[in-house]
Amino acid sequence: MTCKLYSILTVGLLLSTSLFAMPKPNQPKSGPARSIQTAPSTKFYEVRIYHPTPGKYAEIVDRFRQYTTKIFEKHGMENIGYWTPTDTTNKELIYILAYPSREARDASWKAFGSDPEWKAVVAKTEANGKLVDHVDQIFMTESDISPKLKLSQKSPERTFELRTYTCTPGKLPNLLSRFRDHTIKLFSKHGMTNVAYWVTQEKDPAVQSKLVYILAHPSEAEGKAHFEEFRKDPKWIAVKDASEKEAGGSLTTKVESIYMKPTDYSPIK
Repeated sequence: MTCKLYSILTVGLLLSTSLFAMPKPNQPKSGPARSIQTAPSTKFYEVRIYHPTPGKYAEIVDRFRQYTTKIFEKHGMENIGYWTPTDTTNKELIYILAYPSREARDASWKAFGSDPEWKAVVAKTEANGKLVDHVDQIFMTESDISPKLKLSQKSPERTFELRTYTCTPGKLPNLLSRFRDHTIKLFSKHGMTNVAYWVTQEKDPAVQSKLVYILAHPSEAEGKAHFEEFRKDPKWIAVKDASEKEAGGSLTTKVESIYMKPTDYSPIK
């Protein structure tokens, strides 16, 4: 009887000890903290760059202000941002739209093009000639390294930078890893705001996607100054050298940058 009672007490003690040792439901497990990677947006994005007919720059910018953005919304297109280059000799209107999918994008543009309201706007605004010479398009999906895109308007108004990276063949995964693990944090360290990151969807499947992203700066001058500080940062120099050594060379073959000011009707400022 004594042995049996002892066994029951021992089992009970062991159970109570193990229960106290178990983590509570909301108690984090021991070990190094890990960041949680949220899933990227499933939206389909499009950068459109309008090159106006000579002398029609102000008119095309104004047509978007008065009519186009509203008709886009009518047909299920999401206005993300509208910008003009800070280099005023570069007469372009740059904007980004978002759609639920590529198929939704195509359906929206078809409906937009046949909309009687839009046709009336074109007839009215192009009575003295076409406003647009040609349009460049970039199709994109959001990268998993991107922060959540916020359509926010800051005061004072910010300057934005559109950057496009053409990767060395086969090195896009390496580049994305470097941004994920190091570059984005270093941008923030040096006063740059990470707005959004995308990868392009190329028409030719054999063509490697590019990395496209937008940064925000207090001004163009400060943006350039912050980039100089970033490039001289010993941490960045070490990261760049290590990533290129691992990949067997440079991760990019071309980097393009456009500084931009938001239009008065841009959802992002």
